[in-house]
Amino acid sequence: MLPKCPTGIRGLDELTGGGLPKERSTLVCGDAGAGKTLFGLEFLVNGARLYDEPGVFLGFDESQEELAANCESLGFQLQELIANGKIVIHHVAMERNEIEETGGYDLAGLFIRLGHAIDSIKAKRVALDTIDALIPGFENELILRAELRRLFRWFKAKGVTAVVTSESGMETLTRYGLQEYHADCILLLDRRSTGPMVTRRLRVVKYRGAAHALDEHPFLIDETGFFVVPTAMKVPDPEVSGERVSTGIADLDAMLEGEGYFRGSTVLISGASGTGKTGFAAHFADALCRNGDRVLVFSLAESESQLVRDMRSMGIDLEPWVKQGTLRFSASRAVGAWFELHLATYYRLVEEYRPAAVIFDPISGLAAMGTSVHVAAMLTGLMDFLKANRITALFTDLSPGYLSAEPAAAALTPLIDTWISLHFLESGDELVRGIHVVKSKGMAHSSAMRTFRFTNQGVQFFEM
Repeated sequence: MLPKCPTGIRGLDELTGGGLPKERSTLVCGDAGAGKTLFGLEFLVNGARLYDEPGVFLGFDESQEELAANCESLGFQLQELIANGKIVIHHVAMERNEIEETGGYDLAGLFIRLGHAIDSIKAKRVALDTIDALIPGFENELILRAELRRLFRWFKAKGVTAVVTSESGMETLTRYGLQEYHADCILLLDRRSTGPMVTRRLRVVKYRGAAHALDEHPFLIDETGFFVVPTAMKVPDPEVSGERVSTGIADLDAMLEGEGYFRGSTVLISGASGTGKTGFAAHFADALCRNGDRVLVFSLAESESQLVRDMRSMGIDLEPWVKQGTLRFSASRAVGAWFELHLATYYRLVEEYRPAAVIFDPISGLAAMGTSVHVAAMLTGLMDFLKANRITALFTDLSPGYLSAEPAAAALTPLIDTWISLHFLESGDELVRGIHVVKSKGMAHSSAMRTFRFTNQGVQFFEM
């Protein structure tokens, strides 16, 4: 297997099994605005910051000052890396009307310039943006093919890992349909619009010497750079914990062997609107915070202040935990952006906050952002990510019918460890709330139906 060069780009190294082919060339192609230049810069910046590998950037469009200004909002600190001799930027201004092919036109001058820059800082990485600027100088396609082949071989001989960008073609992978034959790895960055929304996708088209998935993977460019959103992961096999965490409701704990959920498991609380799903989630959050654990709540229906106010009517005061820093809310509407954007926020906040548990209330709010298959695939990847990090995940989901117990995200129920169903029951001329444990893997659990009500002292259960 070829040795790998880690990119440090979130999600990409996991997708490629460790990074790009080391001391070889990778072609990154895409249309305007796909992020090719940024990809090359982040590859160099991460190499210098994370792996102590200096890099050279050779570009034909933007000057050093322009590149630094464009990267300022991403926190790359490009000028600092340049000043410390970690990155060298070379800008070559090329105009087609200034190029005239006379005799044996070749890339010898480019090799000399790049070679000097590489040697000056002992660079291990190179980004060339974009190679299309060189191609109009050649009228003879045979010479062009030979020079492109020589360029990619030259990178290998110099012992550098190279990222070469190129514009996509209309009917070919690249504009001129030539350079893809010489690269060891090809990444395609695609930007597309569906209605009013725009999403970006990445695909590994080619990777010599390594198995790779052919699927498209959504990616984002946010305030920290690239983030390839994992749509699927290997089934996680973390060290399984036998530790239990309380549900925050003594009677519900009693239905789960008297101890509650397994730590690091996935929990689904489903029910119609008004059955009390958010209240059960709040009890769980309160119990964890009392135990000193951090809890991260993603609310897709209500604001933080509204949730804190509403839960006080149940005898739960969440505000002290927010002030203490053990409880954090992220409230957003599932509109105006693809699910990938929300998913990237979830991953980033989980990585930053390092919670013991994450609550999503409700996941049915994500259904409007794509097809059921698309959303289910994304949520599967999210569940695997949380389980792999031994984070207890509690999801609430809205049942479509008033008296229905079936959750909207029924396709995900096989992945759920503990499923609790809340519903309304007809009792004479009134409706009462009912609860039962549909399943709870790895533990004995009550199959009895119980009724409950919310009071200012919390949840009270009753026998039917």
